[in-house]
Amino acid sequence: MSARIKVILDYDGTLTAEEEQVATLAARSLATLSMEILRVPLARLEEEYRATRQALLAAPHRYWWEVNGLIASYCDEGAFILNTTTLQTMLRDNPHYSQAVAQAFPDARYDPVVDCTNFLFHHHTAELEPRFRPATRSVLAGLIAHPNFVPVVLTNSLGDKVQRNLATLRLGELMILGDTRQYEMDPTWGHWFPYPGLGRIQVLPVDKNHQVDLRRRAYYQALEGEAPTADGLVVVADTLSLPGALPLVMGIPFVLLRTPYTPAWCLDFVANHPLGHVLDDLANLPDLLAVI
Repeated sequence: MSARIKVILDYDGTLTAEEEQVATLAARSLATLSMEILRVPLARLEEEYRATRQALLAAPHRYWWEVNGLIASYCDEGAFILNTTTLQTMLRDNPHYSQAVAQAFPDARYDPVVDCTNFLFHHHTAELEPRFRPATRSVLAGLIAHPNFVPVVLTNSLGDKVQRNLATLRLGELMILGDTRQYEMDPTWGHWFPYPGLGRIQVLPVDKNHQVDLRRRAYYQALEGEAPTADGLVVVADTLSLPGALPLVMGIPFVLLRTPYTPAWCLDFVANHPLGHVLDDLANLPDLLAVI
């Protein structure tokens, strides 16, 4: 292979083991809700969180991270996503909590609950020590050294947290594609995608219980912005709805990393897609890239 391919690697959950961090993130988020936003006892919130999480996992296709009235991701697609969806459901289902959140976030960009959970996520993940997957450093180092690949780290964050954490790997300065807002759903976006067998679509059917809405203008523009400076793109991530489905319908190969939390419906869809690949271990990414 002689072309220069940008390998766009999702940060949370792909380069990091977010399943090892989510309990701390949840605990700190609940503490902030208790002391600063809802003003209710922490023990009560912890019990409500456990009960809500249990209800979500009993029927995960019925619960999702909703932004601007559209489904951004199903609740079981990621460890951090499950935490966010649990918090959103808990806050929305209690009128007193919803009112308190609305007062705390009066100038919400999306809606008060979404802005609240976004704040909790970005604020508290910035406090966490990075938990990189065992192969992260060696894989990034190999991509940096390879003449045909350019690693680019993908994140919904602004990039400062990611840049600071990646610096601990001592690999030099890495390209960061930040503030991609993969979760930002835009019901007004009139773009349609040609898709074999379906014509022009805005929603990608996955199976009888799942579909992925593609109206993610900000993420689309971020990917489009990377294309002119490369001979091709490959996206590598641990979830389907947020970072994976849009590249697939754009004609970009997508590699789904199998993690302890990856649901079977995501694995099945990606494995059977012409541009999809399932990766069992991040360490095997260089071998996979050589044949894509």
